[in-house]
Amino acid sequence: MKVLMVLTSHDQLGNTGKKTGFWLEEFAAPYYVFTDAGVQVTLASPAGGQPPLDPKSDEPDSQTALTGRFKQDPAAQKALANTVQLSHIDPADFDAVFYPGGHGPLWDLAESKDSIDLIQAFARAHKPMGFVCHAPGVLRHVKVGHDTPLVKGLHVTGFSNSEEAAVGLTDIVPFLLENELDALGGLYEKGADWGQYVVTDGKLVTGQNPASSEEAARELLRVAAR
Repeated sequence: MKVLMVLTSHDQLGNTGKKTGFWLEEFAAPYYVFTDAGVQVTLASPAGGQPPLDPKSDEPDSQTALTGRFKQDPAAQKALANTVQLSHIDPADFDAVFYPGGHGPLWDLAESKDSIDLIQAFARAHKPMGFVCHAPGVLRHVKVGHDTPLVKGLHVTGFSNSEEAAVGLTDIVPFLLENELDALGGLYEKGADWGQYVVTDGKLVTGQNPASSEEAARELLRVAAR
């Protein structure tokens, strides 16, 4: 089995002068779920090369056993430093796709034609797709059929308004994920702030927050095995 993981290349947190990027746990946990299951993983990003790490995700209170494992894994670090440029990816080469979050995707992947086209190709082929935390935001311009939002009528989750408020970024992000999914006709649902919460609807798997990363990846494998 071959899984594509797509990470952000965006490192600026709006006009705050602070850095953002991908969230470490949301990459590390799925990466090891997949590789430990014998899955062949390819990493991609819009710019290729090393994706920017959100520095807050590297702080001590954001660490887990799997982020610690990544920091002791030179092969995984090398793979992350050499992501394939997204425009060079052929979705036909993969069985499933997974997008880690972090705030970065709200700026670049949400607006990326390469990302939109790739997701639409996976949807047309009825292949499993997973998105965790802020990553469901990359679906905002993804359409199916006659210009219908992909998420319309589907049960979805993602980083909640209350979680965004808790990190003080409600007025910084380009859009609030919960509001956007609602506006697109998605059937948004959520669990407790910062708790594990994963939703599956057909081939679409979404996770609410960093704590949902590992389970979202495991669920993607379960969907792929059906």
